[in-house]
Amino acid sequence: MAAQRRVAPRGPDSGGAYLGDHHHRRRRRRSGAGSGAPREPRRRWLAAAALLLPAALLGALLGWSCLRAEEGVAEVLARHQEHLRDRFVEVPCSEDYDRHRRYEGCTPRKCGRGVTDAVITREEAERIRRIAERGLSLGGSDGGASILDLHSGALSLGKHFVNLYRYFGDKIHDIFTEEDFALYRDVRQRIQQRIAQTFDISSSSLYLTKPTFFSRINNTEAKTTHDEYWHPHIDKVTYGSFDYTSLLYLSDYAEDFGGGRFVFMDAGSNKTIEPRAGRVSFFTSGSENLHRVEKVHWGTRYAITISFTCNPDHGIGDPVLM
Repeated sequence: MAAQRRVAPRGPDSGGAYLGDHHHRRRRRRSGAGSGAPREPRRRWLAAAALLLPAALLGALLGWSCLRAEEGVAEVLARHQEHLRDRFVEVPCSEDYDRHRRYEGCTPRKCGRGVTDAVITREEAERIRRIAERGLSLGGSDGGASILDLHSGALSLGKHFVNLYRYFGDKIHDIFTEEDFALYRDVRQRIQQRIAQTFDISSSSLYLTKPTFFSRINNTEAKTTHDEYWHPHIDKVTYGSFDYTSLLYLSDYAEDFGGGRFVFMDAGSNKTIEPRAGRVSFFTSGSENLHRVEKVHWGTRYAITISFTCNPDHGIGDPVLM
């Protein structure tokens, strides 16, 4: 394929937007830019939220360690050494859901954030990570953040995106197998069921939505706004369709990478999750769960973001090996 075709996939099969662009768009609106579609691909990556690294250990309370950060206090909800069956923190729901159509039995009335190491095994996480590694070996961002979206085919390549199914054609069958996609679907379904169980809703009322994607992050300097994954982010505000967000971590904090922790930004304190292969973090997508990711300082961080909506019009299907 000619070089000029190396652009982000557009249209209904684009898989939504990816990390970084939401911050750029917000700044552009404040500067008085027009409301039309931006010239560069509208790729907002699902960014998670974090504060600066904590400076001093203060102590532990009920298994949660409180650390002094440069901005307030950071509480570690989940350490990477822990194996958590379930941990859930309920928080008051924001008004974000009132700005959208409500779906009885699905739209959040109980809000919060959960962490579990009991849904996906480490062995399964390693197999899922190998899928990500093989797919991302076909491309990768010039900056520190690369994405692979098996649903739309979006793949980071240099400073742009390509549709890997179109760009690589039949070679895709040398990279992925039907077993890979079957595992992907099974993992997605189990995460969906855990979200439904935790928030007292029916699993069948949830629909997978876009963007849902693998991320690979290292400490390479950002080259475009798509590489700026560390900006604070509210999923429901940025994406609209999101009602529940989950992340499956595919590598270990402090062993595979440094930095890169997930942090909920709360008034007066911040709640930090240290990634662990097989760990699932999930939460309601409104501004009650403002979040970001710390910059990765060394190594490589792998994860997959899986997002759900209550609106069937915004649902997408599981990926199919073409």
